Amino acid sequence: MPDPIDLQLGLIGNCQIAALVDVHARIVWCCLPRPDGDPVFSALLTTRGATPTTTCEPTTYAGPTYPSPNPAPAMAHPAGVFAIDLCDAARASHEYLRNTAILTTTLHDQHGNALRVTDFCPRFRNRGRMFRPVTLVRVVEPLAGRPVARIRIEPTSNYGASRPQVRTGSHHLSFASDSLGWRVTTDASLSSILEGRLEVIERPLAFVLGPDESLAEAPLSLARQWLEETRNYWHDWVRTLAIPFEWQEAVIRAAISLKLCTYEDTGAVLAALTTSIPEAPDSGRNWDYRYCWLRDAYFVVQALNRLGATRTMEHLLNFLDHTVARTDKVALQPLYGIGGGAQLPERIVESLAGYRGMGPVRVGNAAYGQIQHDVYGAVILAATQMFFDQRLTNLGDAATFTRLERIGESAIEVFAQPDAGPWEFRGIAQVHTFSALMSWAGCDRLARIAASLGLPERAAWWREHATRMRQQLLTRAWNAEHGRFSSVLDGAELDATLLLLPEYGLVEGTDPRFLATLEAVQQRLQRGRWLMRYIHPDDFGRPETAFTICGFWHVNALHAAGRSTEARELFQDMLASRTHLGLLSEDIDPRSGELWGNFPQTYSLVGIIQCATRLSRPWEDAR
Repeated sequence: MPDPIDLQLGLIGNCQIAALVDVHARIVWCCLPRPDGDPVFSALLTTRGATPTTTCEPTTYAGPTYPSPNPAPAMAHPAGVFAIDLCDAARASHEYLRNTAILTTTLHDQHGNALRVTDFCPRFRNRGRMFRPVTLVRVVEPLAGRPVARIRIEPTSNYGASRPQVRTGSHHLSFASDSLGWRVTTDASLSSILEGRLEVIERPLAFVLGPDESLAEAPLSLARQWLEETRNYWHDWVRTLAIPFEWQEAVIRAAISLKLCTYEDTGAVLAALTTSIPEAPDSGRNWDYRYCWLRDAYFVVQALNRLGATRTMEHLLNFLDHTVARTDKVALQPLYGIGGGAQLPERIVESLAGYRGMGPVRVGNAAYGQIQHDVYGAVILAATQMFFDQRLTNLGDAATFTRLERIGESAIEVFAQPDAGPWEFRGIAQVHTFSALMSWAGCDRLARIAASLGLPERAAWWREHATRMRQQLLTRAWNAEHGRFSSVLDGAELDATLLLLPEYGLVEGTDPRFLATLEAVQQRLQRGRWLMRYIHPDDFGRPETAFTICGFWHVNALHAAGRSTEARELFQDMLASRTHLGLLSEDIDPRSGELWGNFPQTYSLVGIIQCATRLSRPWEDAR
């Protein structure tokens, strides 16, 4: 029996769909027809009422040992999985084909037999446009001996509440639910799959999961063609990246994974590809992150800019521009659906027990209706790139600036007003320093944009407001009693967002006031190599795990403070906490190093890219 599912997962995708594959070659999470859809494979969150399956017990003969043809009943196995169960499995490993999003899993049994599973979602240029179908491809091939496996395709629908109806074709299985119809076309034995029988893997087998439509070619031939085209696409894409001299593999993997967290149809970037992975065991801090947070936009744009991934960056900027243009009254939400939708009502799904049974499982996110004043500055800061980056096809113009001014006016109105803050407190409203900081930063950038457009009157108007805000921030955020900045105006609280004061330009990293704040944050919030976002109680008690991105903020703060050697050492330690495939989730247990929270987390991927590009030695050192 394979180990319980954890976050040592491989990510595949094509910017239309994505899937997570565990080290035992089980697809345990895949939503269709897009990343915020119904999870067709939902085993990551454990379907309630899982039915027993079978395992392979060996029978010893005079010669080699082979699996029994009549396997015994086993423990209950989660539904919602596409599994290649190797009999008498001994060890497993998976890795990416170099510089691609193509994942290979190698399974060895106890008798020297082995097979390999190659998983990918097709993505390449075809007939003048990007081919990224709602399709997932698996190729299973023997590597050594005569491996015996059971192939299980056990989808769910309606978030684990039901199983799709199955219809058999000549070379495919069609699955139909209330909301979706799709099929798996294969050259494997359909009878073996449907009856749960063992099969000797003596030749390569292909599985093409996609819309309920006929394929024009044989599955294996098509799979091999798409595999080669997809490999070439990723190699070409990686070659265009501007990567640092050091930590190249880490940056490339983070860049590819960040790309897979985008929904190319609109340009939205998902905060993560999962829902309800708890921030800490049995904490109830289970949220749906399959949406686009405006707060993330600035950091994502900066990371993409550093990588030179201008097309992806421009798509995100277009998403932000269209979101603003569709808003009649400029009262921006903290997050939007990846299709641009504004309504994201939150509900609890009873049919899924949750990650390791730790519910609740939530769909939707009530934070869309929260008051979070930092969103106005976040959009302006991200959009600033459009006015200064000559690589972009659509540069910011006077009309774009006018739309941004409307957002800036809202930033002025909400400056130093109570809100839910960047941590989205559900029962606490305060005047958060970070929210006020973002209002100031938005007005500051509008002044710079106006100057670049040759609009001196507007530049002076925005500069006047920015100056006033900055003076208030430096006065009211400073706690003279403790000799440091506070995360709440006129207060004494501490949180990790204070490390961003130099990032946005409010103070220099070497400013004595910031250095005192950095020291206070380290003393209160640091846990080993990681950093808590805050330690005071919130709606769910005291946080137990460190917020991953805060550790990268810490690295950048050390670098800004002139402590680059410490920053490099800390960054190196943090990289060691990634999964074996180079990914990170939202949270990490600072005691055990175990990953928690939604996965993979865009913020965390951005942190890797940002820190590596800032800390790396120059390319001239290679000479």
